[in-house]
Amino acid sequence: MDYVALAQRIRQWGLELGFQAVGVADADLASAEPRLLEWLARGWHGEMEYMAARGALRARPAELKPGTLRVISCRMNYLAVEKENVLENSEKAYIARYARGRDYHKVLRNRLQALCARIEGEIGAFGYRVFTDSAPVMEVELAARAGIGWRGKHTLLLDRDAGSWFFLGEIYCDLPLPPSAAEKDRCGTCEKCIDVCPTRAIRGPYQLDARRCISYLTIEHKSAIPEELRPLIGNRVYGCDDCQLVCPWNRFAKPTAEADFQVRNGLDKASLIELFSWSEAEFGERLRGSAIRRIGYERWLRNLAVGLGNAPTSPEIISILNSKRNHPSSLVREHVRWALERHGKLAA
Repeated sequence: MDYVALAQRIRQWGLELGFQAVGVADADLASAEPRLLEWLARGWHGEMEYMAARGALRARPAELKPGTLRVISCRMNYLAVEKENVLENSEKAYIARYARGRDYHKVLRNRLQALCARIEGEIGAFGYRVFTDSAPVMEVELAARAGIGWRGKHTLLLDRDAGSWFFLGEIYCDLPLPPSAAEKDRCGTCEKCIDVCPTRAIRGPYQLDARRCISYLTIEHKSAIPEELRPLIGNRVYGCDDCQLVCPWNRFAKPTAEADFQVRNGLDKASLIELFSWSEAEFGERLRGSAIRRIGYERWLRNLAVGLGNAPTSPEIISILNSKRNHPSSLVREHVRWALERHGKLAA
């Protein structure tokens, strides 16, 4: 079989299916494993125990999917047009851009499966497995090796034409496709992403301490948010885009044409009070099909309470906080009481 020609056709099929870039990486990640293990040894993964439990497996694709020789890495843009700068309005809730539309997991998984079906239609059955944050996969490392971008100093993948506003998906396969040429690192001396991080989670170039990262704290972290970090979170209630917003390469990013990634429920401009007033039933219904729903109502209220604690004092904010002062969840109560204390209204 002409695998060079097949790799070219796979790239074309991927573009036809809505991916903006497709590349091929060798499955040997032995050189990346020591860095991964060092990161875990530092404890920088925080409460993400699953990363430590299956740590080395991330760097061993052939153990995750036996027979894997190559990894087809695919990139799909998700940037939607933003109507206002919510970060500058502390009464509104900032939600990471990737989470404002439909949950990307299903969208990417379906497209990856469709790409595998196209390949099977061409060459017959082959061994493969698709991933979209669904298993221990070093997606940025693989994407960089597949030549569809380079790792930025904030640890995210960057591309000259799309910045970093995109999702990644992978196909582990047993096809001996020719690996793509790696992209050149184009960050140069720029360290804007490091300088802008509100909590100093980016300890240095390519070094991220997840325990201080707002995205980790508001999404992956299950317990109380460390009190000393709460004021630094501001109005970021689900994720954080600061390191991406300041990146010069994101000036070249283009809005997505994917309907599923367009903003839903006004999540690009909703107020903290509005979102905090949702009942658990409203939370479940309004965020059906959203990635946000996976953190659950309790952590949703926890995050919003922090945002309300950082907002300007007003009778409306004090009232909405008091409405959940005796919430059944001790996690919610703790953060509500902290917020009221910030407004000097704990005894009110």
